[in-house]
Amino acid sequence: MKRLCVYCGSSPGRNPRFVHAAKELGQALVQRGLGLVYGGASVGIMGTVADAVLELGGEAIGVIPKALDAKEITHRGLTEQHVVGSMHERKAMMAELSDGFIALPGGWGTFEEIFEALTWAQLGFHAKPCGLLNESGYYDHLSAFLDHAIEQQFVRPEYRPMLMVSSSASELIDQFEAYQAPVVRKWISADET
Repeated sequence: MKRLCVYCGSSPGRNPRFVHAAKELGQALVQRGLGLVYGGASVGIMGTVADAVLELGGEAIGVIPKALDAKEITHRGLTEQHVVGSMHERKAMMAELSDGFIALPGGWGTFEEIFEALTWAQLGFHAKPCGLLNESGYYDHLSAFLDHAIEQQFVRPEYRPMLMVSSSASELIDQFEAYQAPVVRKWISADET
């Protein structure tokens, strides 16, 4: 692995531990010699993780759509900053530049991004690890819901290991380094049902 993509909020969130977790993740990336790919903003947890990486001399690559760049939230001190035409281009470039995907606490955009990366993994479009950095139990209910989706047979049990969960940045990166994408047949024939 050379770089990890981090999805996270443009807000700092309510709990100060979320900002702390972003700093810890930035530090863990640099300690492991891993670059950061993220949404390119200077605000919220997004700005915090980038600043933590940069303060330690690490690589921080931002990808931001023109519409958000125009609102002056773009981080101006990154190793590289790519301004793209749309959110779709942003996500595609972030995925192309990355060897795995981590979601820190965040909102709609964070959820959508990590689930898109996870869906791509399920469909076999990539074999990169996906994970939730579950600071202060932020993703506990989501993890429980995913188990419920498996129980209700909307997600196959073999796919559950594709989304790792940890409250420790270092532990999550350890899991990523050991990750082997499951080999699962997507389609079931009528004879097997």
